[in-house]
Amino acid sequence: YNPLFIYGGVGLGKTHLMHAVGNKLLAENPRLRILYVTSEKFTNDYIAAIQQKKIDDFKKLYRQVDMLLVDDIQFIAGKEQTQEEFFHTFNELRDKGKQILLTADRLPKDIPAIEQRLVSRFEWGMVADIGAPDFETRVAILKTKLQKKGVHLEDEVINYIAENVINNIRELEGALNKILIYKQIENNNLPIDKVKELLINIINNKKKNVSVRKIAECVATFYSITMEDLIKQSRKKEFVKPRQTAMYLIRKELETSYPSIGDFFGGRDHTTVMHGVEKVEKAVKVQDEIKQELELILEKIYG
Repeated sequence: YNPLFIYGGVGLGKTHLMHAVGNKLLAENPRLRILYVTSEKFTNDYIAAIQQKKIDDFKKLYRQVDMLLVDDIQFIAGKEQTQEEFFHTFNELRDKGKQILLTADRLPKDIPAIEQRLVSRFEWGMVADIGAPDFETRVAILKTKLQKKGVHLEDEVINYIAENVINNIRELEGALNKILIYKQIENNNLPIDKVKELLINIINNKKKNVSVRKIAECVATFYSITMEDLIKQSRKKEFVKPRQTAMYLIRKELETSYPSIGDFFGGRDHTTVMHGVEKVEKAVKVQDEIKQELELILEKIYG
């Protein structure tokens, strides 16, 4: 599949997977020319090449490889000249049969301010989603890491971590490391109460008891509308603002995926949710009234 486009949230392993692919291929064939860069480095290299009049050197660096891996490609959004150069680099590599691997935090079509011709090329090969791990996977990850470290923890402790640290693998590993450091220093078994105490700053107990529905209900109550009005397909102004506010808060407070939020709100497309969230984000920056409303709603949610 060329290109392979991997997308997912922060801390789910996109960069790790990208490095693993490159390292695996190099181990099999050390003569392969594999280049890994972030989109920021690609942009900076391109700017430097223009300033120093070394554009040919830039093209030689990026277009004479067997595999190009670009991390966080979404950050070329809005950079017209960089997009133009990447477009030609992409075409030349693919025409030569060279592999391209890209990562981003969202689908190609959801990256704002990016040329449509790039979006279509990103979708030529395979677009793969890395989702947050479910409970069973989180338990498996923890047990694998413990096995590699040669350390034993009770199942009750492992399950507690897996049940409460749910956003991404990076946080999961951070929680485990904190417990293992304490265990090493104290040199004794950890009762579950001590584990809870150690992780109290990592696990936000307020958010633990907050659900998508609770946020939606608090928003509906604040704007004096019913849950039915909030969720149904009506486009009346008095319902659209509360709905977008609820979408924004669910995304911000719970980091729920756009598709999941869309499902809750009557099966709406994830792009509709993304638009609503972005609209509120912009409003918060320029309208103090919206900011105050959100603070009042949050007090109801966590009060």
